[in-house]
Amino acid sequence: MRIKKEYGESVKVIPLGGLEQIGMNITAFETKTSIVVVDCGLSFPDEDMLGIDLVIPDVTYLKENQDKLKGFVITHGHEDHIGGLPYVLKEVSAPIYATKLTMGIIENKFKEHGLMKTVRRKVVSYGQSINLGDFRIEFVRTNHSIADAAALAITTPAGVIFHTGDFKVDYTPVFGDMIDLQRIAEIGKKGVLALMCDSTNVMKPGFTMSERTVGRTFDNIFADNPDRRIIVATFASNVDRVQQVINSAKRYKRKIVIEGRSMINIITTANELGYLDVPDGMFIDIEQMKNYTDDQIAIITTGSQGEAMAALSRMAASIHKKVSIKPGDIVIFSSTPIPGNEKSVSRVINELSQLGAEVIVQDTHVSGHACQEEIKLIYALTKPKYAIPVHGEYRHLMTHAEIAKSMGVDKKNIFILQSGNVLELSDEEGKVVDNVVAQGILVDGLGVGDVGNIVLRDRQLLSENGLIIIVLTLEKGSDQILAGPDIVSRGFVYVRESENLMEESREVVCAAIDRCLSKNITDWGKLKIEIRDSLGDFIRKKTKRNPMILPIIMEC
Repeated sequence: MRIKKEYGESVKVIPLGGLEQIGMNITAFETKTSIVVVDCGLSFPDEDMLGIDLVIPDVTYLKENQDKLKGFVITHGHEDHIGGLPYVLKEVSAPIYATKLTMGIIENKFKEHGLMKTVRRKVVSYGQSINLGDFRIEFVRTNHSIADAAALAITTPAGVIFHTGDFKVDYTPVFGDMIDLQRIAEIGKKGVLALMCDSTNVMKPGFTMSERTVGRTFDNIFADNPDRRIIVATFASNVDRVQQVINSAKRYKRKIVIEGRSMINIITTANELGYLDVPDGMFIDIEQMKNYTDDQIAIITTGSQGEAMAALSRMAASIHKKVSIKPGDIVIFSSTPIPGNEKSVSRVINELSQLGAEVIVQDTHVSGHACQEEIKLIYALTKPKYAIPVHGEYRHLMTHAEIAKSMGVDKKNIFILQSGNVLELSDEEGKVVDNVVAQGILVDGLGVGDVGNIVLRDRQLLSENGLIIIVLTLEKGSDQILAGPDIVSRGFVYVRESENLMEESREVVCAAIDRCLSKNITDWGKLKIEIRDSLGDFIRKKTKRNPMILPIIMEC
C-alpha cells in the first residue's frame, strides 16, 4: 500500500496520557477512517492516592471509536509504555505491534492476565514498515536503557510524523547497534511534518554518557572488594545494566543470584530471546547461595526506588526470608531516584547502613534519555515543520520548546499539549480543535476504576483525622433507645486514656437523639445528620480535630 500525501489532508494527534507527567504514555493518531495508538503505559500513584497501586489511561475515546482502531504500536518495553496494555485490551480490541524483546515482556503480562489467546500480536524488525488503515509505520533503531527500543516514522495522509519514543544516542551500546542516525536523516530529507521528541532529560546540557561507562565502575567495585558480597539494585527492565553485572561477575569469578519477581521474569525472557550473554552455570538459585562464600556471590535485585515490598527494601528491613544484610556487604544503587521516590530511597539506604552494609551510589548509573545536544541532533536531522514535545512534566516541555525554537522551528508551530487535547495538523496549519476524556483510572487490587475522587477524599480524611462510629439500637414502633449509643474510635484518640471525652460525646449524641424524637423526627437519615453535626461541632471545640463520624442505627 502506498500512502499518498494529499493537499489539504490533516491528521489528529491525541495524547491520552503522558503529558505534564512522567509515565502513562499513550498517544492516538487519527484520520477520517483510522486510529493507531503509540504505547499504552501506566504511572505510579502520587503520595495522596492512598492505597492505589497503579494509574492506567482512560480509553473512553478509543472505546467510542473502536471501529476505526487499527492497532497499538509499542516503542519499547518499559512499564510507562506497556504497563496499561493488559487493562486497556480488556476494554478495546486491537492487535499489538512491537520489536522482539518488547513483545516478549508484553507476553509475560498477557499470560498473567489470560490474554494470550484473545490479543493478536506481531513482532516487527527494525526497518520494517507495517500498514494500518491510513497509516504506514516504520520502526527505526534507537538506544535506550532497555534493548530493542524503536523510534517510529508514521506516514499519514498529511505527512510524516516522527516519534522518537524514549531514546539516547549511544555510540557504544552494550547490546546491538547504535541508533540509526542515517535512516533518521533519510526520513528528514524526504520531509517531516512533525517531530514528537522525548523530553525527560531536556533540562540537562550536553550528551548522555554511554551505558558502557557503568561497566567500568562495576569492574572497579568488584576489583576493590574481592572478599565481600556484592548486591546490585537496578530496574528490572535495564537488561544492559544486568549484562554489565554479569560481565564483571564473570571476570571476578562470581556466581549471580537474581532476586525480585519482575527481575526474574524479565531476565528469563531476555535470556531466552538472546538479549543476554550468560555463561553456563553463572546463574544460581537463591536456595543454593548458602553453598558459596561471600567472595563467590553477586546478587542482582529489584528495589532501587525504595519500593516498600521490593526485594531490597525487605532485605533492608530484615524481613527477607532468604537474604540477610550483614556487615561488610556492598550494596550498589544502580539507578537515579524517580521524582517523588527520594525519601523512600533514603530510608532504605539508612536501613542498609545501620545493618553495616556499605552503600555505593556514585557513578553507578547513566540515564537512558537524551540530553540537550542529542535532542538538537534529532531536530537537525529531521527538520520538522511542527514540534510536539512529549514525555515530561510542564517544565520539561517548556524547556524543550525553547530548544525547538533555537533549532529553527517557528514559535507558532510548537505545541505544548495537555493530555486530552486534540491537535489537528496539516501542511497549512496546526491547531488544537477539541478535547477528549484523558483522566487516569485508578487500580486498587483487583478493582479497576472503582476508586474515584470521593473515595480518595474519604481515605485522606480517615488517614488525617481518624474515625468515630456511633452505634445505637431503637425499638421498632416506639423508636425508644434500647441499646447504646456506644462510641467506637479508630485513629482519633486512644479511648482508655480519653474516657471523659468519650462520656461527654455520648451525652451529646443522646441529647441530639432526644431533640429529634421530641420533634417526632424518626427518619433515620435526618437522625444521622443531627448526630453527625452535633458530635462534629462538639469534637471540633474540644480537640480542634475533624474525624469522620459514622452513625449506625439498628432496629429491634
